[in-house]
Amino acid sequence: MQATSEMSEDALQDRQRVLNKLRALMPFFGFIALVVVFSILTGGKIIRFRNLKLMLSQVYVLMIASTGVFMIMTVGGLDFSQGSILGLASIVFCWVSKYNIVLGILAAIVAGAAMGAFNGLFHVRFKIASFIVTICTMYLFRGLCKYVTTNGPVPASLNVLALNQTWFKVLMTAIVLVIGYIVIHFTRVGYDLKAIGAGETAARFSGSRPNLVKFLVFTVSGAITGFASFINVIKVGSITGTAGSMLETQILIALVLGGMPISGGSKARFSNIIIGTLTYSVLEKSLPMIFPVAATQQLVKGIIFLIVVALTIDHEALKVIK
Repeated sequence: MQATSEMSEDALQDRQRVLNKLRALMPFFGFIALVVVFSILTGGKIIRFRNLKLMLSQVYVLMIASTGVFMIMTVGGLDFSQGSILGLASIVFCWVSKYNIVLGILAAIVAGAAMGAFNGLFHVRFKIASFIVTICTMYLFRGLCKYVTTNGPVPASLNVLALNQTWFKVLMTAIVLVIGYIVIHFTRVGYDLKAIGAGETAARFSGSRPNLVKFLVFTVSGAITGFASFINVIKVGSITGTAGSMLETQILIALVLGGMPISGGSKARFSNIIIGTLTYSVLEKSLPMIFPVAATQQLVKGIIFLIVVALTIDHEALKVIK
């Protein structure tokens, strides 16, 4: 009887492992299914080279900024101020780029880091949930953007337009992703992020410092979005008060589509960033080809998001967002 019980327990564990692996692969299968379905519905237009190039041109900023938010979500937090951080950092880049482009990039990174540190400080020091803090700062930073751009768009150095090359944007995005991957998978930081997301008390006993790590995560995420603002500006050479609007929503939807657990923890995977942003971009590009009316696009998009989230979300990991 004991042997039978052990076998049955082993069988259950094996079954759970298989289910976990299948659940982890669901976002990838979902991405492939979307590409196949939309290829059929658009008569192959979506996979034409010109459309693929256009789709990729819209994914760089989203993918870079998502890397920072991925770290925040891994510790169980949320950040709704990323779009406003991108807008304000873009303005800083435009100002400083007139003197030197490299200095402009550094200034945008520092500006983004400062705004991220502001979020992290309020979240950690005053024990306020991250989504409440960042909703407040979203309005604060957006207000500053609109105040600065009251008299019109802020131009950057004309030389930045020469950097609007596909190979350059691919290279910059790849550098951010590779650094992020190394940090998450091969450093103590990656372990701490997942440990804190799984449970702060246990993480503290294992030697992590949750408050310090969370503060640094918000700071680094802001710095990464500051870098993304540079890629954002080189497309048009100037910035307006609406730059980065809705970016935070796009990032959160993309990460969830990629299978990112809302509560973070050990089930967060770096692949969530890549698969999620690509899936979101396919949806954004394909839907207007099939449904010309904007209202219909929104309706279909909402239904697809609900279906994907229902199929991929980890119900066991759901808990209150910090």
